[in-house]
Amino acid sequence: MAYKNVLITGCSSGIGLALAVRLAKDELKRFKVIATMRDMAKKGPLEEKAGETLEKTLQILPLDVTCEDSVRQCVATIPDQRVDVLVSNAGVGLIGPLECHSMAAMQRVLDVNFLGLVRLVREVFPSMKRRRQGHIVVMSSILGQQGLLFNDVYCASKFAVEGFCESLALQALKFGVNISLLEPGPVVTEFEKKLYDEVASMDFSKVDPETRDIFQGFYMAYSKDVFSALGQTPEEVAEHAVQVIGAARPPFRCQTNSVYTPLTTLKHADPSGRLPLSAFHQLVFQHDRLFRASLSLLKMLQWRKRRDLGPLPRPPAPP
Repeated sequence: MAYKNVLITGCSSGIGLALAVRLAKDELKRFKVIATMRDMAKKGPLEEKAGETLEKTLQILPLDVTCEDSVRQCVATIPDQRVDVLVSNAGVGLIGPLECHSMAAMQRVLDVNFLGLVRLVREVFPSMKRRRQGHIVVMSSILGQQGLLFNDVYCASKFAVEGFCESLALQALKFGVNISLLEPGPVVTEFEKKLYDEVASMDFSKVDPETRDIFQGFYMAYSKDVFSALGQTPEEVAEHAVQVIGAARPPFRCQTNSVYTPLTTLKHADPSGRLPLSAFHQLVFQHDRLFRASLSLLKMLQWRKRRDLGPLPRPPAPP
């Protein structure tokens, strides 16, 4: 085949939108993109960015990852139901003290972030195995490797994603199918803005005063500082995804922000788990001034890196 069918979920904004447009505008025309979203009323920004690629190398279809019928119907519209590359990108977040979250809200996070992936894989994986080729690319998170204060349920969903993919990858390799996990840190998108907006209406009636003060007085400011210092753009993460999709031997894991590599290394350096927990606890609660100063330094270094390196190099053309 002269091109690959790439099915991407969660394309109404953010990383999904950026990746769909980037692949559709590929200079070598290697991809036909099936960009999907739950709410088709939000397709306007994607249509605008897609421009002349619309209905040529990019098609927009409805897909709700929480509904098996929706997943099945979307895949059925693709010629021969041939999905060469699946990009599982749709996701939702949840931040705040555990006491603030309803069971329904927590179940939704797991339903979208984890079971949504499972529904997609169940639909396309058998065909990939029969054809002995295919690539499943999953938008995970650095929080699938490292827990974070007040992100308990979101981290749980991403840890589940990582465990599922690491286990499935063993079987997939036997059939010539690749699985890749992309692990961004903070990304500046509408995804995060929605989370901050939800905090304004959060019910703290069941939360003790000390926990509430840590969340409202410390965590929220800390989180915004981290995004300001370390946040990537959707386009930056999309370029990493393009490199993974175009790789002759795709990696199983790809961290898009090198700043976080030492954190995951620290976690695996001590099997007891005491070292990373102690280090993070001291950094956050005892040396917060040093932490904020470090963020300021990292922000400057990130700016210089982007200035000096420019855009990420594109993968070479196939021979």
